[in-house]
Amino acid sequence: MDFLMNRIMPVLVKIGNNDYLVAIRDGITKTIPFTIVGSIFLIIANFPVTAWTDFIAPWSGMLSSVSNVTFSALGLITAIGVGYYMGKTFEIDAISTSLLTTIAFLLATLSEDFTINPASFDSTGMFTAIVMSLLTITVFRFCVKHKIVIKMPDGVPPNVATSFTALIPGAIVLTIVWILRAILGINLNEVISFVFSPLVMGLNTLPGMMLYALIVCLLWVCGIHGDNVLSGIASPIFLGLLAENVAAMQAGTVPTNFIAEGYWIVFMCFGGTGSTLGLVLNMLHSKSKMYRDLGKMSLPSAIFCINEPVIFGFPIVMNPIMMIPFIATPLVLCVGTYVLMMIGFVGPISIQVPWTIPPVIGAYLATNGSIGAAIWAAVEIVISYVIYRPFFKMEEKKQVQQELDAIAAKGEVEPAEA
Repeated sequence: MDFLMNRIMPVLVKIGNNDYLVAIRDGITKTIPFTIVGSIFLIIANFPVTAWTDFIAPWSGMLSSVSNVTFSALGLITAIGVGYYMGKTFEIDAISTSLLTTIAFLLATLSEDFTINPASFDSTGMFTAIVMSLLTITVFRFCVKHKIVIKMPDGVPPNVATSFTALIPGAIVLTIVWILRAILGINLNEVISFVFSPLVMGLNTLPGMMLYALIVCLLWVCGIHGDNVLSGIASPIFLGLLAENVAAMQAGTVPTNFIAEGYWIVFMCFGGTGSTLGLVLNMLHSKSKMYRDLGKMSLPSAIFCINEPVIFGFPIVMNPIMMIPFIATPLVLCVGTYVLMMIGFVGPISIQVPWTIPPVIGAYLATNGSIGAAIWAAVEIVISYVIYRPFFKMEEKKQVQQELDAIAAKGEVEPAEA
């Protein structure tokens, strides 16, 4: 535990608190409302009931248009959102950095005849958008720091002065991108996608997903919000894999990515990270009054995937005994889900659902009505309960003894064994 705290965690925390990654994470979250709304329309247009699909057939194209637009604009939305939060994080005019990042993104993704290429606006352009935001903020900060900006007189309105401040950094950024794309003929979108492809392929595998779950849970055990730390790296990858599944479903083919946005929340986080719903259910009929009360208090939030009361109230943080099921449960559920998707019992994820959606319902909707997914989700809750139980009983025994000792200290009863 000391090695974990003193050697591993500081490195992971430093990475997670990096200003650039925080800005990327915050910017990418702006895609979530659009993908959820697009997914709602996708469900309506493709709900797997023959009577419904026959009824909705005349309007299916119109309904699918919303999901087509939202998922086909993920790269563009990422450029706008990440560019904005880069400026906000580094205290530079956020509107200017957002607009400049977006224009640089459009320039970087030009087609071979140097026209705007809408095909690159989808998830395939997300990493290009992130790289353009990094280029924009780097040049902008350099120019501001070295005063390579146009300063307007004090009487000029602030909005006008800000626009001129962005003039020189904007010219430098766009010139760099123009030289690379137009003069040198480098397909920046393809090059950047190739550079990030090992990371994408790694997270789209069972070992990669298990490693991701392990790191997230280890961070939580140390009191650090593991999901937030890694989301800046993982979110664009998971969203891209989900977009591929959506495109496959719209084309009438079977989605091929087992791991996509939602896999972590829908199948591995019942009650929150660590799948602590099983622990909450154990607490509901505990011999310890404190654990019973904590279970009753935690259950409503656990149903909606919020488990801070359990993580910090039980606690799981810095608890070497509870660390074992907290890490083991998601890993077991990850393997089980992957295997069941491989054999076709659980359908692949093709719909994005809110992360607060209750268990079983979320699995059913995210897989576009897979009955197997709903059944497996219910079984996963039982698995979570079973894995947590022996470790909970060890903690319960100690807690019951403490409660009995506390009562005895008040002179109400004699000390007794638990």
